[in-house]
Amino acid sequence: MFRKMEKVNAKDFLGKEVSVEIDRPLGTRHPKHGFMYMLNYGFIPNTISGDGEELDAYLVGEFEPVEKTSGKVIAIIHRTNDDDDKLIVSKDGKEYSDDAIRALTEFQEKYFESVIIR
Repeated sequence: MFRKMEKVNAKDFLGKEVSVEIDRPLGTRHPKHGFMYMLNYGFIPNTISGDGEELDAYLVGEFEPVEKTSGKVIAIIHRTNDDDDKLIVSKDGKEYSDDAIRALTEFQEKYFESVIIR
């Protein structure tokens, strides 16, 4: 019997180790909008976010394209004009400032209003 997954709260992932499946590796282009991914971008398997899809994640601290990895959730980008949170996952657990996170994710997040949650 198929069981519907419940939405997750991104805040529950802060400070935790997570596994990330990368579906848009560093250096690839967005299939619809054409911008280039300056970070590995993917999702947390077996989760449902506010937009009805898996909970998205940016991977920081990895400078090569990868398919799967794990790391520590150091922050959340909470979009205030879109129901879609993005985890910031640090491969080596290193902390990044809010300014660094904004600079690293600007290639996609410039189209949205957001706050960074710690």
